[in-house]
Amino acid sequence: QVQVQESGGGLVQAGGSLRLSCTASGLNLDDYAIAWFRQAPGKEREGLSCISRTGEKRYYLDSVKGRFTISRDNTKKTIYLQVNSLKPEDTANYYCAADRRSLFWCSPKEYDYPYRGQGTQVTVSS
Repeated sequence: QVQVQESGGGLVQAGGSLRLSCTASGLNLDDYAIAWFRQAPGKEREGLSCISRTGEKRYYLDSVKGRFTISRDNTKKTIYLQVNSLKPEDTANYYCAADRRSLFWCSPKEYDYPYRGQGTQVTVSS
């Protein structure tokens, strides 16, 4: 059974940082493109960032460019989302999703990913 898991969320003050991690069981994340999404209560889901299997292609939502960085460590089978300069409006449930496609592909659209986790909560206080 495939399970995708996120970790690293928490409560942080505005301006602070967190490193979110995405791991999985039942599949080898090395072979998957990964995307990070977030959803806050009453707001639409946002595709924040994605990274291809090789790591060569990366995408960032405009509102997080320069603050969020996606990376992957295939030796640890983990994908990270470093989130810096956090703002109260970044408060949301953050989750990752996986799809096995071509080496240089990734997408910020959730419907492209068949596997996703339950998320990790990020709360930013002002």
